[in-house]
Amino acid sequence: MKQIVITFAWQIFLILFLTALSLKAFNLIMDRFFKLEGYDSEVRKRVGTLERIIRSAARIIIFIIAGTMLLEKMGLAIGPLLATAGVAGLAIGLGAKELVKDIIGGFFILLEDQIRVGDFIVIGDAHGTVEKVNLRIVVLRDPSANVHYIRNGSINVVTNMTKEYSRYVFDIGVAYREDTDEVVEVIKEVDQQLRDDPAFKDDILEPIEVLGVDKFADSAVIVKARTKTKPGKQRLVGREFNRRLKKKFNQLGIEIPFPHRTLYMGRNKKGNSPSLTIRDVSSD
Repeated sequence: MKQIVITFAWQIFLILFLTALSLKAFNLIMDRFFKLEGYDSEVRKRVGTLERIIRSAARIIIFIIAGTMLLEKMGLAIGPLLATAGVAGLAIGLGAKELVKDIIGGFFILLEDQIRVGDFIVIGDAHGTVEKVNLRIVVLRDPSANVHYIRNGSINVVTNMTKEYSRYVFDIGVAYREDTDEVVEVIKEVDQQLRDDPAFKDDILEPIEVLGVDKFADSAVIVKARTKTKPGKQRLVGREFNRRLKKKFNQLGIEIPFPHRTLYMGRNKKGNSPSLTIRDVSSD
């Protein structure tokens, strides 16, 4: 009897030891395979997302195998248990269609590399930085620090604003009296200065693209331009460009207009107009 207990204890210990060894070996392999030093941020985000999914799935598989072996050593019949688990799984699957839908949707999101941790995306009315993505949900944190949990099965359209690169579009309004060719040259000059700045040059991928005079607004001529940046850096670059452009316009006397309104007092049949009295209220 004592020998049987010792043998049983050694078998249980061996199963637990092999389980721990398998987890350790798998983690070492993953650490070696998913070595991210020297890669850019885009590759790190993509690989990091896949790594978390693979690690979680592998742990579940290892624990299931170990649990099955332990139950078998304890003398429990595994066949009926697995059959029962299969039937229960089928029943749960039929009753959890939404969960199955979420998992299938999450699988294709990961397979097609639509979303990665660190991306700034828009899903329906929610927008923010992806903090977590798995086979069931996507977790977003918006600029106000609100956290949104979105089921993969409910996602129809995803707008990824940081996929490979980002753009910032400028609608630059100047007064009608200004020479638009001069304005374009000033825009390019400010862009060149920004790209020469060590604090921003690595974030800007290309010189600014001036698309030209886009439209004639009520009180301004709109010149449209756009710049190409690293993912997620478009707002940082765009705000700094706007700040520098405003200062440059002030130096050169280029007017950034504000809305104007012309008052027409009307005329009677004799061609006379009523008088318009203007009073300075600042002295009241």
